[in-house]
Amino acid sequence: MRFSKGIMAGILLVCLLIIQMPVTGAEDGGQEPQIKAKAAILIEASTGRVIWEKNADERHYPASTTKIMTGILGLENIGPHAEVFISPTAAETEDCPLGIKAGQRLTADELLTGMLMVSDNGAAVAVAEQIDGNVADFAKRMNAKARELGMNDTHFANPNGLTNPDHYSTPRDIARLARYAMENPKFREIVRQKHDKIQWAFPANHYLPVENTNKLLGKYEGMTGIKTGWTQAAGGCLAASAKRNGVELIVVLMQTPTMEDRFTDAQAILDYGFDHVKMVKGLSKERVHRRVWVKGAKQATTDVYLASDINYPLLNGEDATHYTVAYDLPKVITAPHKNGDVVGKAIIKYDGEQIGSVDMTVGKVDKGFSFGSWLVDLFEPLLVRA
Repeated sequence: MRFSKGIMAGILLVCLLIIQMPVTGAEDGGQEPQIKAKAAILIEASTGRVIWEKNADERHYPASTTKIMTGILGLENIGPHAEVFISPTAAETEDCPLGIKAGQRLTADELLTGMLMVSDNGAAVAVAEQIDGNVADFAKRMNAKARELGMNDTHFANPNGLTNPDHYSTPRDIARLARYAMENPKFREIVRQKHDKIQWAFPANHYLPVENTNKLLGKYEGMTGIKTGWTQAAGGCLAASAKRNGVELIVVLMQTPTMEDRFTDAQAILDYGFDHVKMVKGLSKERVHRRVWVKGAKQATTDVYLASDINYPLLNGEDATHYTVAYDLPKVITAPHKNGDVVGKAIIKYDGEQIGSVDMTVGKVDKGFSFGSWLVDLFEPLLVRA
């Protein structure tokens, strides 16, 4: 068969165009994850920067991801060696894989570990009763903490996530909660364990080997936590974190059709994140401090520091020089303060848009009197406006 020069030139041109066409996803690390969850979000853990999201502000039942809040409040409000009494109400709660019975006692450390690892609903009730006497008052504490963390689309009605029309959250809010909880070393230690043994205080010598409900632990490279959830109404829920090459990511999924879907979805989203994000050094906490005025103290000023180093998460193609940091701090604080109290935030921006923040903390500030601090109190309105 004979081809004219025009046809041959046309064929050659088409071939060249095909060769030069980009392969979808090859340059940016792959296509966006295809998931079955109705809503999801992926954030970088140190700054909270959103890497990817799907319907992240939709409200859904959070199921047992609720226990992230119960767990962190337990760690913040109960001493680890305090013995927690198991009431009939706690023992009779639906779905108690620890097998706790009325009249038994466990230390808070053991009970919280068991609750977070095997998702025991009765253990969550026992924690609530230990702190506030009853579930209703503990729910008020949960909601106050949620407001403090900026979880504006969340309302808790119980400590375990059993279905209630007045108990809801969003992937974005659960990610905020998970990020906060993972800053607590004990919480982080508990949720990264695949296996443990829970020991009772009474009856003595009673113990139970447990396995974490998070099937990604030991299976997905770098997995560090966090918490599963499932009810018929909520479907599959999961907050999961993983760290590779200095990058830690947190993914939250809500409303997957099956229990297994939450794990396969999480793997797909985390794979996407690790393909798209790298960290570069930003600001060292040792080198950044700001000074604020103090009233009601033995001193008139104190320094405020970054709670942690700021490293910048860069998506493919981004430039670290586009990052800036601003400081959201009060001009005047009131004594007393203990070491590590959060008094403000360092706001991290990329091209002028806020993408995350890091806490700013003070050292110990004793209540007392000094002439300088008295002047701060006297002239506070002028200092605030300055």
